[in-house]
Amino acid sequence: MIQPNEAPDPRDPRYAETTDPGYGVYDPTPVQPVTPVRTARRVDDAAYAPSWRGWRAAQIIYTLGGIVEALIVIRVILKLLAANPAAGFTSLINTITDPLVAPFQGVFVAPRSNGSVLDLAAILAIIVYALLTWLVARLFELIQRRSTTAG
Repeated sequence: MIQPNEAPDPRDPRYAETTDPGYGVYDPTPVQPVTPVRTARRVDDAAYAPSWRGWRAAQIIYTLGGIVEALIVIRVILKLLAANPAAGFTSLINTITDPLVAPFQGVFVAPRSNGSVLDLAAILAIIVYALLTWLVARLFELIQRRSTTAG
């Protein structure tokens, strides 16, 4: 506590360091903190709250979509590097991804050079599956939103 004959400590946050430009007089008047302004929530934010189930379902969908896309990316890289199709790993990847890429076969002609193939159908599949993954995950989030009643 400040005694009446004692000068206040200028480092004390309760006091603003205000000076009069003409005289340089220190004003020890305490400054009141500013109350933050509360903004009104939007009606749709107040009416719906995100559901844990919807969030969890979306995470599972994103994970599955990521696995599918990673497998197709591996397929594209193996074909670009002209990997031996008789090798076990290459055969496994091709067996898994063939049904995933089949709907996109024939859309583009795959350029070839010295055994290397740019699998444009697989690249198109990656793009389409990424968009589908996002769409399905977003739909699950929206469907699982629960209504909150405000009193």
